[in-house]
Amino acid sequence: MEHKKNPKSDLKRWSGMLFNLGLAASLGVVLVAFEWKAKDQGSIKTSHGMKDDWDDIDIPITIHTPPPPPPLVPIEINIKPDDIILDDLTSPTIDINTSVETIIPDIELSSPPMIETVDEIVDFVDVQATFMGGMDAWYTYLNKNLKYPSQAKKMGIEGMVIVRFVVNTDGSIQDIELVRTIGGGCDEVAKEVIQNSPNWTPGRIGGKSVRSRMTMPIRFRLN
Repeated sequence: MEHKKNPKSDLKRWSGMLFNLGLAASLGVVLVAFEWKAKDQGSIKTSHGMKDDWDDIDIPITIHTPPPPPPLVPIEINIKPDDIILDDLTSPTIDINTSVETIIPDIELSSPPMIETVDEIVDFVDVQATFMGGMDAWYTYLNKNLKYPSQAKKMGIEGMVIVRFVVNTDGSIQDIELVRTIGGGCDEVAKEVIQNSPNWTPGRIGGKSVRSRMTMPIRFRLN
């Protein structure tokens, strides 16, 4: 048999009404709190018994003037008379003996002056200047005296250095210059090996030795 609850003892039926009454009471308390006005307690006074209104206070403006400068002490200038008397100065006289005549000897030339001529440097000759002993001797000289720079070895620098120089009529070397460089110390080594080389066989034009300009390549290659 199913038991039925008495409707009068059911409390849930009053829950909605009680909830609405609580909300209405809370809203009324909030409205009363906002509309509540406090009594006028009078104006607030400061510790000196004055109202806290700074606009009514007149603050006097004080201007500080700087003190006057100290009085100037006059400087006394004592002018002393000039007691130094200068004697009359007379300009010195120089006696010029006009009786002695300067004789300039005549220079006689026994022969016309010598005009020294400088041999011209030529670029094109009939017979090219060569190293003593030929090209085989030149390569032997390079293999013996040319040292590969250590800096170029570390950096892996290879290439050809071109050196230009002048071979005089006596076979000596001068005016060495670098036409092409590769760096790493190879340029200086190539110039030094040309400078320290023995005398060359000079170039010839018409069977006569002349000063000629040479261009020599020197190759640096790592094995």
